[in-house]
Amino acid sequence: MATRAPLAERMRPKTLDEYAGQQHLVGPNAVLRKAIESGNLPSLILWGPPGVGKTTLAYIISQQLNRPFFSLSAINSGVKDVREVIEQAARLKETEANLPILFIDEIHRFSKSQQDSLLGAVERGLVTLIGATTENPSFEVISALLSRCQVYILKPLTEDDLISLIKRALAEDELLKDQQVVIEEYEALLRLSGGDARKLLNILELVIQAADGRAITNEFVLQQVQQNMALYDKAGEQHYDIISAFIKSIRGSDPNAAVYWLARMIAGSEDPLFIARRLLILASEDIGNANPNALLLANNCFQAVNVIGWPESRIILSQTVTYLASSVKSNAAYEAINKAQELVNRTGDLPVPLHIRNAPTKLMKNIGYGKDYKYSHAYENNFSEQEYFPDSLSGTLLYDPGNNAAEQKLRERLKSLWKTKYKY
Repeated sequence: MATRAPLAERMRPKTLDEYAGQQHLVGPNAVLRKAIESGNLPSLILWGPPGVGKTTLAYIISQQLNRPFFSLSAINSGVKDVREVIEQAARLKETEANLPILFIDEIHRFSKSQQDSLLGAVERGLVTLIGATTENPSFEVISALLSRCQVYILKPLTEDDLISLIKRALAEDELLKDQQVVIEEYEALLRLSGGDARKLLNILELVIQAADGRAITNEFVLQQVQQNMALYDKAGEQHYDIISAFIKSIRGSDPNAAVYWLARMIAGSEDPLFIARRLLILASEDIGNANPNALLLANNCFQAVNVIGWPESRIILSQTVTYLASSVKSNAAYEAINKAQELVNRTGDLPVPLHIRNAPTKLMKNIGYGKDYKYSHAYENNFSEQEYFPDSLSGTLLYDPGNNAAEQKLRERLKSLWKTKYKY
């Protein structure tokens, strides 16, 4: 007897009207729908989190435009594979009226040479490229290729999108519609899916099979998924769970757990530059001025990984991970910019005080720009007490140094300079 397809595959939408979410792109009169309906489709990059339907959308586009569809995954395809597909597309173009679509899943994993091999085909009009990526294409796609593609951002699916998907599966799937499934609570299904439609439907199918006619509650969903976690460690679906565990282990000063999660990402063929970029962010967000060397090491790590690649990059990443995890921590710089941005949002465009404005023209000088400004280097200790904030914000504390040796020294210096103004 033939094995039945998983629910996620059975429910894969075939038209834009069946497609869940992304109404800003494919809803009535939306930009991508208009491009599809006009038949004037540019090469494009679909950027968004996993499970929001990038692959499905590419296939729907090819079907709606009646275009030949070629698909490659960047995980297991090399330059030779790309060239072979482009040659097939070129031969097909000679006999087909419609331009073939070449879909590249996880295009951010392609090297520069692999992306260069795509560029010629796009420039010569042999294919319309559709790339899918979970990473910012500004960093991951070469500029020459990116300039020839329109980037469309896919948003995470909302709770309403996901619940609608569940209800549609229960009403329309040939194997579920007659089972009278009762879902009393949705919270656990939605939380465990992480906004991933494919993962949601896989969990739903598992839970329905185990329920055997019983009503589905949050507690029942959690019990079943905990017993079957291995089912969800497929095709990178734990990508965000593992990177979360990795970052939290470093933040929590556990180098042992951190290097374990690093090894898990290496085993899963994670992009080393993605890992190195996350370490750069963490070095400022979670360590900051408690140990400024952390950012220097993380930046050197990023540069070295970019030059060296696998497998040697694992050693550089391990050194950086264990150093960052072992370092003293502070999120004071991160909190400072959060507070500052919130303050700007709340107070708007307050005027710059006249004495610290730039005065490049005589008129500006005449009306007071730069008047009474005190050049700090002309004073003892290179410091002159004056107001740098807009008047209404005078004395606002945004940077509150963390409770560690390095930042305590910064606190003492700031307190000696500003006395009671900022209440250090």
